[in-house]
Amino acid sequence: MSDGLGEGSDDSVLPFSVEPLDVRGRAVRLGPALDALLTRHGYPDAVARVLGEAAALTVLLGASLKFEGRFQLQTKSDGPIDLVVVDFDAPDRLRAYARFDADRIAAASANPRTGELLGEGILAMTIDQGTAASRYQGVVALDGQGFEEAAHQYFRQSEQIPTRVRLAVAEAFSEGRRSYRAGGILVQFLPSSPERVRQADLDPGDGPDDRPVQEDIGEDDAWIEAKALVDTVEDHELVDPAVSSERLLYRLFHERGVRVFDPQPVREECRCSRDRIMGMMRNFSPDDRRDMVGDNGRIGITCEFCSRVYDLDPAEVEAELAASDGE
Repeated sequence: MSDGLGEGSDDSVLPFSVEPLDVRGRAVRLGPALDALLTRHGYPDAVARVLGEAAALTVLLGASLKFEGRFQLQTKSDGPIDLVVVDFDAPDRLRAYARFDADRIAAASANPRTGELLGEGILAMTIDQGTAASRYQGVVALDGQGFEEAAHQYFRQSEQIPTRVRLAVAEAFSEGRRSYRAGGILVQFLPSSPERVRQADLDPGDGPDDRPVQEDIGEDDAWIEAKALVDTVEDHELVDPAVSSERLLYRLFHERGVRVFDPQPVREECRCSRDRIMGMMRNFSPDDRRDMVGDNGRIGITCEFCSRVYDLDPAEVEAELAASDGE
């Protein structure tokens, strides 16, 4: 297998399969797209790293969509980073932002864990095809764990698909400039026989004492091997520009034989627009819209994702809304 992607694998996700182990997966590399997303907001390093992990995980999951829809990862928690939102609009658009307490971030320990910064709360993963009927959301509890552990918990509880995830974020320095990179790999066990993916039931907690003893279900040998190989991946291998996704997959699975498919590009792009802003304004009452007018006599709205500022004339807003209502 050739190393066809080389250094050009940045900002792309590479699907693959290892048929002898009955596993499929994706590997992602984020470079300039992630750096643009993070540096636009000037996030502290600890926040940038957490948001970089969330972005890599979102692309790994969202890239599996077979339709033009949106995959969203969102956390709400009590940690120094109390909100993370990452949108992946299939097939290739990524945007993200984080809300944080600057004082608590400054007081955090050196090199804090992702779980320490998120704290306790929830992580929601939403698939949205554009209608309420086609919207699906899975939620897992955050209890001081990071995104890797939360993803494992999500697939174990909601999808019941044996899954392994590795994520990493790093800084690169070139020509006196610092930039961020992220990488990740997701592997899932998908054999043709459903019996091979049986997993032990979740702990019933305070269930009755006379409940049946749970059968001891061992893991399939192929999945044990695949997990062990993925667990050997070092952080630097996921983010090193000299180690393409294709090269990494060859390192991991060459003895079994790995098949890679066409890489999917990823780009950083917000989906905000003046039309969307006007649609949002319609949700407010005339009194609320009047309260939005600043001392300069204008309505200023800033997109939390891309920081674009929309400077609106209140009279024009009311005229446009009135005209659209009359259509």
